[in-house]
Amino acid sequence: MQKIIDLGKRVRLLEAASAVGHEEFFGPLGDLFDYHDESDKFGAKTWELSEGELDRITLNLLLKKAGLKPCDIDILFAGDLQNQCVASSQGLSSFGIPYIGLYGACSTSAEGLLCASMFLNSSKSLKRCASITSSHNCAAERQFRTPIEYGGQRTPTAQWTATAAGAFILERSDTEGTEKDTKSLKRNIYVREVMAGKIVDSGVSDAANMGAAMAPAAADTIESYFKKSESSPSDFDFIITGDLGKEGGEILRELLLSIGIDIRKNHSDCGVMMYDFKRQDVHSGASGCGCSASVLASYFIPRLKKGEIKNILFMATGALMSPSSIQQGGSIAGIAPLIHLTSE
Repeated sequence: MQKIIDLGKRVRLLEAASAVGHEEFFGPLGDLFDYHDESDKFGAKTWELSEGELDRITLNLLLKKAGLKPCDIDILFAGDLQNQCVASSQGLSSFGIPYIGLYGACSTSAEGLLCASMFLNSSKSLKRCASITSSHNCAAERQFRTPIEYGGQRTPTAQWTATAAGAFILERSDTEGTEKDTKSLKRNIYVREVMAGKIVDSGVSDAANMGAAMAPAAADTIESYFKKSESSPSDFDFIITGDLGKEGGEILRELLLSIGIDIRKNHSDCGVMMYDFKRQDVHSGASGCGCSASVLASYFIPRLKKGEIKNILFMATGALMSPSSIQQGGSIAGIAPLIHLTSE
């Protein structure tokens, strides 16, 4: 049974950073990202190595913004879409930070925040944890579908894997030196609640329609949260999903309406926000675990800092599949962990 874990004000989100590629920079959020590379190579020779370098750049940006060194981070949680999360392990090895690798597909950003928050909440010996996740369009397409050079035609429900990374530093709110470290913050941001998602398999087997595969998991998490918390959608400035895209977002809202939950007024999907649908040929929108991570870091966290918004639910959504499971015609299960962020 899913449980909401109330963290009170014991875990604070200290800082966030983001880096993206060419297409993402020319989307509507382009100016908000901390760094971009128009070549998508980030100085590396292959697409796979490029994603590792994207991780390295993003974590460096994060530490610089927070005024911290690698030795100030107790544990680093990281994950990506490449097999065995090799982009994270290769790109982040030089920092020398104790490392825990994660795989939640496109839900990894929320999974990382959940794990980091729980570790900090449960151990007084830990002061700060970092979480980072990334995806790369060319690396992911080559692994899960066909290389970009192949020129395969995409269906209208297909999504564009974002070349992006988002990183966060969380700390115990009683950490010494907090005032100095958070001088750039106008308001404190707390991880108030977390809730793990359930694996939901609705029988979708089309890898070109991940929005339909993930939407039932997001609906299940939202339904469970509102039943257990006795709150309502109107209590939040935004209810954010990771990368359902246009197709999955519509399915989610319809599923929730059928059980009496209306999120239409304050629902935002990072996969829809990432690109300009009139100028960019991305079909149903963005996907990839770097999508929700970079949008949360560049758009929502700064607004929480400024006090423009005060209360959000964040659910990065993941399609739990592998190249083998797709080739064998298996169905695609979904997952949607939940993070409740507040600012004061």
